[in-house]
Amino acid sequence: MKVFFYVMAGVAIILLVFYTYIGGFTAPEVSVITSETKYVAGQPYVGSIKDEALSKTFQRAAEVLDNNELEGMLGNIYYNDPDKSGDSLRAFVGVIVPDTNNITLPAGYELRAVPGGRQVVRAEVNATIAVAPDKLYAAVFDYAREENLQLEDFFVEWFPEDDRGVVEVPVRQ
Repeated sequence: MKVFFYVMAGVAIILLVFYTYIGGFTAPEVSVITSETKYVAGQPYVGSIKDEALSKTFQRAAEVLDNNELEGMLGNIYYNDPDKSGDSLRAFVGVIVPDTNNITLPAGYELRAVPGGRQVVRAEVNATIAVAPDKLYAAVFDYAREENLQLEDFFVEWFPEDDRGVVEVPVRQ
């Protein structure tokens, strides 16, 4: 029985160290800022968040970056909150590009602009892409609730580094 306890304690310690390493205990920084214009090259997606097609759309965006088809960082636009719309997602998945001049879009990709100049709640966290989204959205919604801010159902998220995530949500005027 003692051996089992020590093995389980060892496994728990390893899991805690791993979770800490991937940013699981890192708290997001949240603020209200004026957004900047962003350009996203990607593919639209409409459907269930559980659909394999969504996963393939994310994989294609990663391939575009890995194959140097575009310069930029993984980034997405969400036009609704699937928690409020019964698992239905309207999104645009792709790459936030730093410059739209002389850009050649990969097959099946289109370019969309997210206009700047709006008040947004912005959350940033140092964590892997595996845990960052949940932390970011929870932080944005908690901040909005604490500050009595009404948010739009429009979300822009991007991952400027391997272990960094950012999300911006416009404040409803």
